[in-house]
Amino acid sequence: MVVRSLILALTVILLSCSSNQADKSKAQKDSNVSEEKDVAAESVSKGSMIYFEGGSFMMGSEKGTPQEKPTHQVNVKSFKIDKYPVTVGEFRRFIEATKYQTDADRFGDSGVFDFNTSGWALVPGANWQYPMGRNAPKAEDNYPVTHVSWNDATAYAAWAGKRLPTEAEWEYAARCGGKSNSKFSWGNELVKNGKYMANVWQGEDLKAQQGADGFALTSAVGSFPETSCGLTDMGGNVWNWCADIYTMYPGNNTPFQHNPEAKVIRGGSFFFDQNGENSYSTTGRASNTQETSLFNTGFRCAEDAK
Repeated sequence: MVVRSLILALTVILLSCSSNQADKSKAQKDSNVSEEKDVAAESVSKGSMIYFEGGSFMMGSEKGTPQEKPTHQVNVKSFKIDKYPVTVGEFRRFIEATKYQTDADRFGDSGVFDFNTSGWALVPGANWQYPMGRNAPKAEDNYPVTHVSWNDATAYAAWAGKRLPTEAEWEYAARCGGKSNSKFSWGNELVKNGKYMANVWQGEDLKAQQGADGFALTSAVGSFPETSCGLTDMGGNVWNWCADIYTMYPGNNTPFQHNPEAKVIRGGSFFFDQNGENSYSTTGRASNTQETSLFNTGFRCAEDAK
């Protein structure tokens, strides 16, 4: 029996699990991936990447949520990371070139929060082109692509000749080479001189009125100021998939059930999160299963420095 489990929670986590569906779609996915390798990703620009010299830094935070602890030393090799999250337009070129079918399209639905019912729903037809469902407008090309699973993000990255960033690389970049101790990638305040510094949730609960930052949902990439290292959207707008399996940091003894299909997400989003502004911080972290696709999750790519 095919089952997709919808976990209703006030977090970004919506688990859509089905071993039968995964088995059924595996052959299709393998075929898609093999086709991708034969297609040159000539239309993907590598010019909008920011270089970071490798080094050592103290990852994590003693002031954040329990899963951010303890701070621990990590060594990072030199790498490049996308200035912006991957956009709808960039993802479209990938789909057109490879005929790849996303997990959302394969399942026939994807996770959208219904603001009328105040609950998560698996909306039929919701995908990277129609983030709110087929009865709502298409996503614009300069907006971050959403409704992409970790599997989809990994497939795109491989086609583009890149990869997903590791969690350590993501934090290293958000902290400008591990040197910044600011709470957010842009500083210590969400609002500066009366203006929001990122596309974030305003308020303490799901009933809070939105739009004070200029957007009710996602925003075009680069709508807010760059960090001092030249990156944008490293907090808010959409969660970013990372390459890693989610686990507790070394020395963190918080009870935890290991799941190899749970992958790290970073950066927070425009949508409500139970961790509040900690979700937008440079050290905030969460997870979702690798086949999960949601209206507030996207990704950016990285590559080894050559």
